[in-house]
Amino acid sequence: MDCLVINGGATLKGEVKISGAKNAALPLMAATLLTREECVLRNLPNLSDVQFMARILKSLGASVMMSRGTIRVRAKKIEGFGDYDLIRKMRGSICILGPLMGRLNEAKVSMPGGCVIGARPIDLHLKGMRDLGAKVRVEAGYVHAKAKELVGGESFLGGRCGPTVLGTANLMMAATLAKGRSVIHSAACEPEIEDLAKFLNAMGAKISGAGSPTITIRGVRRLGGAEHRVIPDRIEAATYALAGAVTGGDITLRNCAPGHLSAVLDKMREAGVRLQLGRGTLRVLPAKQLRSVDITTMPHAGFPTDVQAQMMVLMLKSPGISIITERIFESRFMHVNELARMGADISIEGPSAIVKGGLPLSGADVMASDLRASAALVLAGLSASGVTRVNRVYHIDRGYEDIDGKLRALGANISREPGQ
Repeated sequence: MDCLVINGGATLKGEVKISGAKNAALPLMAATLLTREECVLRNLPNLSDVQFMARILKSLGASVMMSRGTIRVRAKKIEGFGDYDLIRKMRGSICILGPLMGRLNEAKVSMPGGCVIGARPIDLHLKGMRDLGAKVRVEAGYVHAKAKELVGGESFLGGRCGPTVLGTANLMMAATLAKGRSVIHSAACEPEIEDLAKFLNAMGAKISGAGSPTITIRGVRRLGGAEHRVIPDRIEAATYALAGAVTGGDITLRNCAPGHLSAVLDKMREAGVRLQLGRGTLRVLPAKQLRSVDITTMPHAGFPTDVQAQMMVLMLKSPGISIITERIFESRFMHVNELARMGADISIEGPSAIVKGGLPLSGADVMASDLRASAALVLAGLSASGVTRVNRVYHIDRGYEDIDGKLRALGANISREPGQ
């Protein structure tokens, strides 16, 4: 397993291009299963999760060609239900459930895996399929779903911690080929859901309301091929913006969508970071004085849980006490113990982390537990004195394209080495 070795203290400067969004790319790739015709997706990030999804599509019988950020998929005929071992390793693989139900009225999908950040049940995914008339059971590690035909209905997808994003995507995809009208109440409002609806509509679907809590889908008899450009990755953009902030740097993000980052940018401004927004660009300038702020993660358009760990590093640099409350996942403070190795003073009280900022961080050997924790540890290493080794970076390769190369281009002293 590789590790990232960071000699901290460098001030980041320059420009960085933001890649396509992983959380948009995976459902978009799955959606290509809804048609026999060729689909083309551009601005696809070069990530291990994307490679995994391409292999899953191939295991289902699709023709897949990838080259320089573009994928061409043609699922002329779907064969079987995919490779169990491939699907169970990646949480995002559950998004093939909806397309298989829409195309075949039947699906057999292995229960998905992914980062260990707390319980992420798929009960709302299954409820959505039942609301379209499918019979669903979970047996021997598989989800089995089958219907004589899918019939439009009304579904409520609000969960204990808010709407389900992949559940909304799954139900929306299945409903495109269901008979009649479907309505999703308490739908996820994320930009990735809007992007998926845009692609499905280009294929011939009739979807309205995406980006709002109520989505309406009028089923059609068939979908055709389409071309689509994946939206920029808002989580990657937030991570680099915070990397600039924690190092006191001056960096410009290109190919980004600042409008997707409103909650994050609002908190960065409150913390004293200076920002300049342009059309598809974001410039991060050094703060004159960093300030502690309180943060609570919420469903979109609230502060995203996927940026909580990175924001914590900025709070470690900010004098004073800040309280970070996690309302989406109950086990998303696994980076705290690793930050403590670097000198961080953080205590956990229920769903909240109490962060004492302004203390110096020093390099240490740390272990990544999940994708966003990995990013936080890299940011901490950039801002710490001495050398930090971030182990198990296969986590970070799932969601950040060439992170070490991009950071080096900004002036970071970072290298990739074989792990111990």
